[in-house]
Amino acid sequence: MTTPLRRPGKCWKRRARSAIREVPAPPVYLRMVNEHIDRYGVAPDGRLYRASNGGILLSKEYTAVWKEARKIALPRKMANSPFAEVPYALRKAGISFWLRCGMDPAEAASRAGHSVAVLYKFYARILDGRREQANALIDRAMREAEGA
Repeated sequence: MTTPLRRPGKCWKRRARSAIREVPAPPVYLRMVNEHIDRYGVAPDGRLYRASNGGILLSKEYTAVWKEARKIALPRKMANSPFAEVPYALRKAGISFWLRCGMDPAEAASRAGHSVAVLYKFYARILDGRREQANALIDRAMREAEGA
């Protein structure tokens, strides 16, 4: 399942201003987004998140909310640490999660809007140490091939 992703008034990396990038989204995520829309609606121009007056949400506004949310959601020790210090940390955590779940790195790179080279540059340590998992995948595939 995919959903078109637009960035009004801004250009994606090396893409035309009018470009739409397809972003595959798992059903559980789409349900969460739809529940959010059912509860809060969208801005007149279709944006999912907006300022309380309906305008564009400025980074200083969501950063302030983020800081307060961290105090509420995290234990004091974590809230006082660099853990998830900025909202962008969620993107990195999400990509790391995909890779840890075993998502193909090329697919993860595509979903993140990266090249595979960029993905490996920044996420190599997530992919490291997976020898046993790789051996199990090869072993299973070889056993299936022998049985075919």
